[in-house]
Amino acid sequence: MEIAIVVALVGVLGIGAQWIAWRTGWPAIVLMLAAGFLAGPVLNIFDPEHAFGELLEPMVAIGVALILFEGGLSLDFRELRHSGDGVLRLATIGVAIGWLLGALAGYHIARLDWAVAVLFGGILVVTGPTVVIPLLRQANVTTRPASILKWEAIVNDPTGALAAVIAYEYFRKTAEFPGSTIFEIVPPLIIAAIVAGLIGYGAARLIAYTFPRGLVPEYLKVPVLFTVVVAVFVISNLIEHEAGLVAVTVMGVALANMNVSSLRSIHPFKENIAVLLVSGIFILLSASLTVDDLQGFNWRFGLFLLALLFLVRPATILLSLLGSSVPWNERLFLAWIAPRGIVLVAISGLFALRLAELGIEGGQLLISLSFAVVVTTVVAHGFTINLVAKLLGIKGSERPGLLIVGSTPWTVALANEMKALGTPVLISDSSWQRLAIARQKGIAFYHGEILNEATEHNLDLTPYQVLVAATDNEAYNTLVCNEFAHEIGRDSVYQLGEAGTGDDRHALPESLRGRALFESGFGVADVQQRQQMGWVFRKTKLSQEFNFDDAQQKLPESTHMLLLLRDGGRMRFFTHAARPEPRAGDIIISFSPPQQRTPEEAAERRKGKRSDSDPQTA
Repeated sequence: MEIAIVVALVGVLGIGAQWIAWRTGWPAIVLMLAAGFLAGPVLNIFDPEHAFGELLEPMVAIGVALILFEGGLSLDFRELRHSGDGVLRLATIGVAIGWLLGALAGYHIARLDWAVAVLFGGILVVTGPTVVIPLLRQANVTTRPASILKWEAIVNDPTGALAAVIAYEYFRKTAEFPGSTIFEIVPPLIIAAIVAGLIGYGAARLIAYTFPRGLVPEYLKVPVLFTVVVAVFVISNLIEHEAGLVAVTVMGVALANMNVSSLRSIHPFKENIAVLLVSGIFILLSASLTVDDLQGFNWRFGLFLLALLFLVRPATILLSLLGSSVPWNERLFLAWIAPRGIVLVAISGLFALRLAELGIEGGQLLISLSFAVVVTTVVAHGFTINLVAKLLGIKGSERPGLLIVGSTPWTVALANEMKALGTPVLISDSSWQRLAIARQKGIAFYHGEILNEATEHNLDLTPYQVLVAATDNEAYNTLVCNEFAHEIGRDSVYQLGEAGTGDDRHALPESLRGRALFESGFGVADVQQRQQMGWVFRKTKLSQEFNFDDAQQKLPESTHMLLLLRDGGRMRFFTHAARPEPRAGDIIISFSPPQQRTPEEAAERRKGKRSDSDPQTA
């Protein structure tokens, strides 16, 4: 089969699995592994090793390096204030304990050769950021345990690779020179890792110097950055095998903490690249499995997987965090959650080939065992993370939250209405005076500039899936929507005011704006004027007997529908471009003029004759 067809198939299977995961809420990694396994050993649609030959290993290695670099770029040291000393303990004490316990479990339970068990135990200290971060997003976990898991995942990835290199080099040296000791082998490897880290840091300093000074044109910044990452990875690997993983991680973390403003524009692009790489690598590696790889799997491997879940990980966390400031409920959560991902599979596959070259038996089992670890941990943790977080009291609200930018009488009234319906609401404004009304109403608020980079380290935005920008400045509202569109979703950011036509050179372009609230596209001045005239928000519950048409007849004639609140708290807004389909059970939030009642209606209301079972419009 032609390489171009294989590449296309890998893309379709990988991105298709990611899309299904998004629609269903299932762990994406499990779907990608299943897709690759079906396309490879089950249906024999393609064989990556046959299609790519000797290119497969360097392709996977560079892909893993780019993924680690992208992960490093998301680590800001200011986040460490949320995790305390937990990350440092897990990156030092935790690595040593996890390596030891993993090796003992592999040797005594799985009955692996001692060399294979020690090497695999080193690899097992990694937890995949490509798996951990989506799980945390899915579970809406509180800030500190989420920050610890995120940092552990990215910091321990190169650490696990280095541990595997140390184990491999020790057994290789002892095979060549039987008299070699660990003190003769390990120090040079550690020195090589330090040199690799310095190379990565130096490359980061070079980027931080050249980009802001205009020495690299804007259109070349992304190509230059990724070329430098690959070059750093390759050069460091020339010093020592897999030292490049250390170098690219250090480079990413260093850049993330150098405040290089011009890097902000490439964040969406590098995240898209990471998604493509993760999808492609998982499909390629799972499709590379053979029936022979799976035949070596026995009941002892099953016991080994159970030991990883219920003995190795819990003991590692609980022993590492003894005497730390991390609360016990968060320790128990960390003790359970440790999904493995792409780095584990990639490094295992690499060393399986090298152990075979040394003549060490059982090295080929690393491939099937690593896949088993990935599937087991992702399934076990992916499908239980919500339940465990809820039981331990570290889960945020399950209802989607609403973030409102701009504190005005109109936004406070909207926030008050949504709060009464159980929706988590937060109003953000840079003016303490403008926030006075929100504070008086007891509405959660954030005093600060929402566009300031420090906000993401001082304000947890995870609970908020919808944003409404409604300040007095329409251009600022547009800027806020455009900034948050990538993080929250272009379909989930809204603002007041309708976009102009393409021919209107005075209007802000629709491509930058959020979706316009109300079908009429009310602007800031429109809602303020109507509120001064006595307009208010009303909520109306729909049922099988009382549908949307009935609600419209019940409400004043000039009422404008704002949103539907559905079961589970999902919000669907009426906009100038789309109108959600109302259904029984929905609550309609409308913006209405004062309701004029007939004398008969007023008398009926005073007598309280309305039945409790009838739909009510407030």
